[in-house]
Formats: sequence, C-alpha cells, structure tokens
Amino acid sequence: MGIEFITLLIVISLLGLMALGVPLGVTTLTVSLATAMLYFGERAGFFIVAANVSEVLHKYELIAVPFFVFMANVLERSGIAKSLFDSMAILGGRFRGSVGVQTCIVAVVLAAMSGIMGGEIVMLGLIALPQMLRLGYDKKLSIGIICAAGALATLIPPSVVLIIYGLAAQVSITKLFAASAVPGFMLASLYITYILVRVRMNPSMAPIYDIPETGLPLFQRLKYMKGVILPAILIGTVLGVIYSGVATVTEAAAIGAVGALIVAAIQGELRWTMARDAMRQTVLTVGSIIWLVLGAVSLIGIYNRIGGGEFLRGLLTGLDVPPLMVIVVMMLIIMLLGTFLEWIAIIFITVPIFAPVVINLGFDPIWFGVLFAMNIQIYYLSPPFGPACFFLKSVAPKGIELQDIFLAVLPFIALQVLGLFLVLFFPQLALWLPAMLD
Repeated sequence: MGIEFITLLIVISLLGLMALGVPLGVTTLTVSLATAMLYFGERAGFFIVAANVSEVLHKYELIAVPFFVFMANVLERSGIAKSLFDSMAILGGRFRGSVGVQTCIVAVVLAAMSGIMGGEIVMLGLIALPQMLRLGYDKKLSIGIICAAGALATLIPPSVVLIIYGLAAQVSITKLFAASAVPGFMLASLYITYILVRVRMNPSMAPIYDIPETGLPLFQRLKYMKGVILPAILIGTVLGVIYSGVATVTEAAAIGAVGALIVAAIQGELRWTMARDAMRQTVLTVGSIIWLVLGAVSLIGIYNRIGGGEFLRGLLTGLDVPPLMVIVVMMLIIMLLGTFLEWIAIIFITVPIFAPVVINLGFDPIWFGVLFAMNIQIYYLSPPFGPACFFLKSVAPKGIELQDIFLAVLPFIALQVLGLFLVLFFPQLALWLPAMLD
C-alpha cells in the first residue's frame, strides 16, 4: 500500500474513533499500535511503540509540566488571584475602562505565574466577570476580555504549550520563553488599546469604577500594592533564574512550586485540604496531558518509520510558492487540526514534520514556535470548538449563553490574527530577545 493511502486510512481511523467518543489519547495510541502491528508484526510493532513512548517519558524537561501545573493550582486556591485583582483595580484609579484594562494586566500576571490557560479563564470568570457586569460593563466586551486575556497563558512564559513545543522540536525552551515575551505583551497591548478605543467611542460600555479608594491620590493608593507584591516576587524569581542561567526551566518550575506554597502560607491559606486538592487536580491534569503525549508520540513515531514524515515534508517543500507562504500553509493546517484535536496532539503530530521543513527553508524554529503558540491561542478562542469559550461558560453567570461568548470573542480573534501576521512579517519581534541570551 502506498503512503498516500496509509495516510488517508490513518486520518479516517482517527476521525472515526473520535466520532465514537473514544478519548483522543486512547484513539491515537490505538491507531499507532494497529499501524505498527500491521507493518512490523505483533511483537515488533508493540516493541517499537513502547520504545517511542519510553523515549519521550525520559525527557528531563517534561518534569517542568507537573511543577507549573501544581504552582497554578496552589495559587488558584490561595486567594492570591482575588487579592491581585482588587489591588490592580484600586491602583488603576478612575478612568473609563479601567476595570477592563486591569483585568488584562492581571491576566498577564496570572499567565506568568501559571503557564496554563484553563485555570486562568476560570479564575477570571469567577472573579472579574461578575465584577464587570455588576459595574455595568457591556456584556460582550466583558466576555471577550476574559477569554482573550485568559488565553495569553498559551504564549506568555512559562507557557506549557512552549515547553511541549520545545520538547517536540528539540529547541531551547529558555529561548522560546524569551522569544514569546514580546509578542505576548504586544497582544495584551492590542487588547488594552481596543478596550480604550471602544469605550471612548461608546462610554456606556464601561462606566467608571467609582469607589472611595480609587479617588485617593496615587501615593495613598500605593498602600494597596500588597496584593501585587507577592505575585511580582514569584514571577521575578521564576523567570529571573531562567533568563539569568542560574537554573534550567525544570529547576525553575520546582522553585515556582515551592514559591507558590510560601505565598499560600503568607496568605494564611496553606492548609492540608488546600494542598491535597491542588495535588489531586495536578495529577488529573498532568495525567490527561501524559495520555495525549503518549498517543501522539507513538502515532507520529510509527508514521515517520513507514515514510509518512518524508512524504508530508516532500509535499510542503514541493509547493511552488515563496518560502513564507509555506509557513502560512503550515499555520492553516494547524488551524484546521485545531477544530478536532487537542493542542498537545497537534504539537507532536505536526512539529516533528514541520520543524525540519522550517529549518530547510532558512527560518528559525524558535520564531516558528512563537507563531505556533499564537496559532494555538487563536484555536483556543475560535468557534465552534474554542476551549476558552467552554471554560468560561462553565463558570459564567446565568443569562450568558455559549452563542454570546462566541460572538464576543470575534473582535479579539481579529486582534490575535493581526498579532500573528506582525510576528510573521517582522520576525525580530520574537527573535531580538533570544539573541541577547547568546
């Protein structure tokens, strides 16, 4: 059988099993095992799949994932997110749209403390969304801010998406973190600019946050910075030891996990029940991630062994288009896969094939990694399967329907696409900071 037919058969098998409701990790593992046994025999096929899986599980950098997930779970349960939001809202003072702007800033801080998207959107949905609605903010604007700002965790270090991409592409995770920082802050700035322009054009969309504390002079409002100090110290420590070269990403993740426990203790929230719940949720989250990793790695490993990787790379490099258009085609493929696959599966299925093509075309895989993460961010928001929309719906107040959320995120998706094209056509937005680390 030709590789073209095998490729089509694998895709049909994946879609068929997912349509039956089989979990994605089990689906990819099943298809990879079946393909390996058909090609290499029962014993050899099973051994090859096991070898592929064992190789990725022995990667030291993968240990960073449970540490960062644990850090996020501890911070979520320690009350620091609420304190951070309250402090930022007061420090922002009285200007139209201040709560929306502060929500974006808080989201950036939370992203830098957690690295995972789902928990951040849930936190903002529970804390910031009711606050904005209570103050009379436009419903769609409020929803869009929560989803878009919450999804920044896919891009702003220490993003788990970037860690997994670095493992799959075999590139420096530290440089990926450095490369994603400027695009992440650029997107946050685009969101803030959009909010300020919208509320300037239509003041009724964002009443002024009028409480006594916001009317105080700035030097008196500084006493409310206590909710900002602990997150700033934690973020500065974790990212500082990475960029300074004092610690690896994995060691920094362990420092962050311990730091989160210290923050919880200072907040007076370090209790056995809180730690137990955080550990339990960490196991559940990381367990689901590992199953997706195992399935995707085994599938792409077998596919490459039967010549699939060379076949797809040949298709991409054989396109009669400029090199930059090949990158655009890759982005479109990732967007298409995002309609029915989890981001981890997308990384391990596409990156081992795309990364060599990117290098052969003369592009930097670090730059492509930032584009990849920005693309995943668009997928997180895009209807009809945008996970961010479903995360928010799970905690949204009554009266907010899924259709409302899908409509609300559309302007922010346009801003994400704008940011993607800026980095695509101006690579130095991502590459100048990693160059300073050399």
